[in-house]
Amino acid sequence: MTELVFLKLGGSLITDKDRPYTPRLDKLKKLADEIASSLTSDRQLVLGHGSGSFGHAAAKKFGTRDGFPPLGASHHSPQMLGIWGETEGGGGYWKGFAEVWFQASQLNRFVMEALRAAGIASVALAPVSAVTSREVRVARWDLTPLRAALEAGLLPVIYGDVIFDEVRGGTILSTEDLFAHLARELRPNRILLAGLEAGVWEDFPARTRLVSEIHLQSYEAMRAGIGASTSVDVTGGMAAKVGQMFDLIREVPGLTARIFSAEEAGNLSRALAGEAIGTELGA
Repeated sequence: MTELVFLKLGGSLITDKDRPYTPRLDKLKKLADEIASSLTSDRQLVLGHGSGSFGHAAAKKFGTRDGFPPLGASHHSPQMLGIWGETEGGGGYWKGFAEVWFQASQLNRFVMEALRAAGIASVALAPVSAVTSREVRVARWDLTPLRAALEAGLLPVIYGDVIFDEVRGGTILSTEDLFAHLARELRPNRILLAGLEAGVWEDFPARTRLVSEIHLQSYEAMRAGIGASTSVDVTGGMAAKVGQMFDLIREVPGLTARIFSAEEAGNLSRALAGEAIGTELGA
């Protein structure tokens, strides 16, 4: 039976999140090589990646995830004015929206170039062109191209992106937001979240006690101690990621999620092979 795995390369892993618009090209190359060596005929993979210092820096500047406010609400805020200084009709917001799209797309290009150099036949499926949201949740998404890519043996690649929202006008959906919808539709066996953190820490930010497993029964008791991101992140930190994964684990029978660091060479290959590194989340 073919296994379906969702893999996210975190923005903190593939970019320098504290230096705007700075990719880690050497790291991308190594990660792509590990993915290439881990591809098997009995495993289908959907790859997602965060926006790191590309999308998050621009999104914070323009308030993109919050959406376009009602007329008269806050059009003269720095976010609405934007670098173009336009306020009529929300010009500043929408040009900011376009800037976030551009930066997210720029990073995706770096990712795709690394995959191509590693010999992986992959296609990027830009969420902005296929997804519509309602209050920062996927409302509609035609998954025909993504399913076709999997059927053809291609690696489909998605990423955190700007999205047109039925209520907010515009917003941003993270890779986890997109994975949440895909998991309900495609029913993967595993979700792997690769970042810089070794996993979930019992004592964040001291980081002396790593939690190897978290089950639904123990999740509520420890959730107050799960830390947030220490860098700019407009879509939430560790607490949000763990919460989203447990929402899915409740809904998708047999699903497990793993949060781990792919900074050390070989860790990504080990996680794809099913080894117990980082923190596993499960029922």
